[in-house]
Amino acid sequence: MAAAAAVVTLSGLEDGVSRSRGEGAGEVVVERGPGAAYHMFVVMEDLVEKLKLLRYEEELLRKNNLKPPSRHYFALPTNPGEQFYMFCTLAAWLINKAGRPFEQPQEYDDPNATISNILSELRSFGRTADFPPSKLKSGCGEHVCYVLDCLAEEALKYIGFTWKRPTYPVEELEEETIPEDDAELMLNKVDEEFVEEETDNEENFIDLNVLKAQTYHLDMNESAKQEDILESTTDAAEWSLEVERVLPQLKVTIRTDNKDWRIHVDQMHQHRSGIESALKDTKGFLDKLHNEIGRTLEKIGSREKYINNQLEHLVQEYRAAQAQLSEARERYQQGNGGVTERTRLLSEVTEELEKVKQEMEEKGSSMTDGAPLVKIKQSLTKLKQETVQMDIRIGVVEHTLLQSKLKEKSNMTRDMHATVIPESAMGAY
Repeated sequence: MAAAAAVVTLSGLEDGVSRSRGEGAGEVVVERGPGAAYHMFVVMEDLVEKLKLLRYEEELLRKNNLKPPSRHYFALPTNPGEQFYMFCTLAAWLINKAGRPFEQPQEYDDPNATISNILSELRSFGRTADFPPSKLKSGCGEHVCYVLDCLAEEALKYIGFTWKRPTYPVEELEEETIPEDDAELMLNKVDEEFVEEETDNEENFIDLNVLKAQTYHLDMNESAKQEDILESTTDAAEWSLEVERVLPQLKVTIRTDNKDWRIHVDQMHQHRSGIESALKDTKGFLDKLHNEIGRTLEKIGSREKYINNQLEHLVQEYRAAQAQLSEARERYQQGNGGVTERTRLLSEVTEELEKVKQEMEEKGSSMTDGAPLVKIKQSLTKLKQETVQMDIRIGVVEHTLLQSKLKEKSNMTRDMHATVIPESAMGAY
């Protein structure tokens, strides 16, 4: 049995594994072997065997209408929500089996609180849990298998289960009894069985020419022996003594072969007779049962008719009440529709009234208050300031234009004077 193996913990996973100090913030980097990734499958198989020893199918699965997990259920990720719920349910049941009171977790409980409670119970058993609790949220993996395996071991210890050596049954050799009736066989049957054994055990091909020569020599020897037997010299007393001495050795036991068609025919006849005898009794019981069921059905039919006759006026009153109720519901729906329409109209009128009130309040406040006059004065002062700024900008622009015109005029006069050629220079040419 796989559960008979030694107890495996997460600390045992690190045996034979080299560790080295990482370059980060002092973390330990574990270099694991290639087979460490498959170790959780072995732990999961051991866990299934231990759960079967704890009778979890009868005490847990059937009571909660749960499906039995497969042999690699918590080793492979399939459905995280379902696996986490199954893990919490199994862990709570194992803690209760180990003698500690633990409430069964529900689907809407806080997963962090549930995991912390399970780990605290695990540490109370003296087990180590040097891994973050977030490793258990997925509901699968080596840490989940480790926690459940430790809890299963503690439950087995609490109930006093111990592994024992297997006891093998001692097989007694039956003495062969030789029946006297079927002891002797016909010589032709013995010869046929002997020939069949030789043909079954023969592996090489037979040469036809050699076979013909052998048969020819045998025929010659038999003819010579038959001629010698015609003149026998054997004493009858010695022959009878020899027959009595050899007779026990000539007895052959026949072992029944289950493949023989005669045995199958006998078994078929026996089963047929058994079925016929059982059918007689069963048919009588079935006939009685059929008659009882028929009488019961007749009684039920008569009771139904009596009850219907007795309660007919109540049924009519119930139908009348149903009709009145349907009419009242229709009137209620119609009235409810009218109320909703009037409510909508009232809300619209209320909104218009609020708008009118707000406009009236604004007009009244504007008529009694000098706020518009103040606003007009502020607007006039702002317009004056803007006018002054525009005048200043216009003056600056005009001055700039004047400067540019004067500069352009001076440049034109300079160019004109520069283009005039003196007469002395023209005469030299």
